[in-house]
Amino acid sequence: MSEKSRRKANTVKPAIYQKKGNHMTTFQIRKPRCFLVYALAPQGTLPAQANRQFNEFVADKGLPLVLFHDHFIGQPGGAAVFFAETTQEQEMLVNCELLTGWHVEIRPLIFSYSPAAFDEQTAFTLRQYRGQDWEKLQQEKRPSYGNPAREAETASEDDSTQ
Repeated sequence: MSEKSRRKANTVKPAIYQKKGNHMTTFQIRKPRCFLVYALAPQGTLPAQANRQFNEFVADKGLPLVLFHDHFIGQPGGAAVFFAETTQEQEMLVNCELLTGWHVEIRPLIFSYSPAAFDEQTAFTLRQYRGQDWEKLQQEKRPSYGNPAREAETASEDDSTQ
């Protein structure tokens, strides 16, 4: 992120943008919380290029703490969850130029107001809606199918058995 972008992020009022139909609406977020970023690469972007671009976005140390990310099968793009502790961090996320030209939506999460709360929300969802234990599931050794790195580079499911 350029120094100019960083200065701009520190001077703009915090606003998170949400696409509604053909226009953008804004809403103010004042408290620390996690934000879901949903990003689709522009049509015609090669999956490998989109994969690299999205990874650069996630790896940008100038952005808030990233808790999770994954890539999509089908249309190149991905989702990530960031924890923004300050309004300045929120603005850095909103004003980041690494995904210029992409369709990007940034949504504040309600129950995930910290990294620990994001983890607890995962545990709660599994327990409440599926009767599963998050800690137990984390210990399971499920077989890996295909090659996830190849899937990220191609945005398609890999059927190889490694």
